[in-house]
Amino acid sequence: MPASIETTTVDPTRNQSAPANARTSGEVLRAHAEHAFADELAALAAQDDRPRPARWKLSPWAVATYLLGGTLPDGTVITPKYVGPRRIVEVAVTTLATDRALLLLGVPGTAKTWVSEHLAAAVSGDSTLLVQGTAGTPEEAIRYGWNYARLLAHGPSRDALVPSPVMRAMSEGMTARVEELTRIPADVQDTLITILSEKTLPIPELGQEVQAVRGFNLIATANDRDRGVNDLSSALRRRFNTVVLPLPESADAEVDIVSRRVDQIGRSLDLPTAPDGIDEIRRVVTVFRELRDGVTTDGRTKLKSPSGTLSTAEAISVVTNGLALSAHFGDGVLRASDVAAGILGAVVRDPAADRVIWQEYLEAVVRERDGWTDFYRACREVSA
Repeated sequence: MPASIETTTVDPTRNQSAPANARTSGEVLRAHAEHAFADELAALAAQDDRPRPARWKLSPWAVATYLLGGTLPDGTVITPKYVGPRRIVEVAVTTLATDRALLLLGVPGTAKTWVSEHLAAAVSGDSTLLVQGTAGTPEEAIRYGWNYARLLAHGPSRDALVPSPVMRAMSEGMTARVEELTRIPADVQDTLITILSEKTLPIPELGQEVQAVRGFNLIATANDRDRGVNDLSSALRRRFNTVVLPLPESADAEVDIVSRRVDQIGRSLDLPTAPDGIDEIRRVVTVFRELRDGVTTDGRTKLKSPSGTLSTAEAISVVTNGLALSAHFGDGVLRASDVAAGILGAVVRDPAADRVIWQEYLEAVVRERDGWTDFYRACREVSA
């Protein structure tokens, strides 16, 4: 029977209190969640007197508060990281406190990656144990690889083994992340079955195994649009508790999400705040929601939907790009002309069919809408 071992080797370049490249959070383009929101996590930990599962940095209640936002007894304001139904977050957090892995499922742009990163940051204090799923993801990315120089010189040994993020999470009792699980080939996906069911990772070359210690769990994300690409086997799907992240329920909620993320991204890029930007953000969100839903906000006009997803994430990108245009080539005020080109690029993915849909929407809806003349003209100009 294979010997039971635990991996305790830690990468000496990995620092739990600073980014791996030793730069401060203010210098990196996008800090990891545990660094960007270190003050909030520290404030929560200091006032969190509720029971914590083994090796968790916060209690489940504090993790949910970190994601959803709130005000602590000492007055510290925790900013919302996810705007959506509270029960969804509570179910996700509770799942991680059990021996079931968590699968975040949804259409593109529903904050699956964002939520998984913040969950890992709040639970384990480290969101970097990540496997990025692609069509070329090898089995070694989930299990382990080898340092071939040492392997050739000394043969199979623990020193020659290169642990994957999942193996490290198992041995250290932390949360691993697998992004875009359904993009990974089916035979590679199934390497997770033994890990999630038996909580062990065999190393047959050494006659050993790595057993997961308490605190280990795994968060995977999958895209609704990828169904039929590499569908999960029934055996693997049973190992997950699936939580579906919906699109924002209302326009106000989506405007709030876009505004918050644009503000965060803008600060990281040293872009000035757009004092009157909320009006343009609301227009972008309105256009995306109407074309996505196939009907105008008032329900009077049916619309054709373009081939793109027109997600909240794409709305954030359009507004951020518009903010950069207004800052560098305008007067610093976000205007319709700053977002028009971005909207055109997001809507017209199929140059033939989508362009017709967009032109019909402009003429039938935007042109007739009160207060949207400047937006109509800007969109007509870039669409010409």
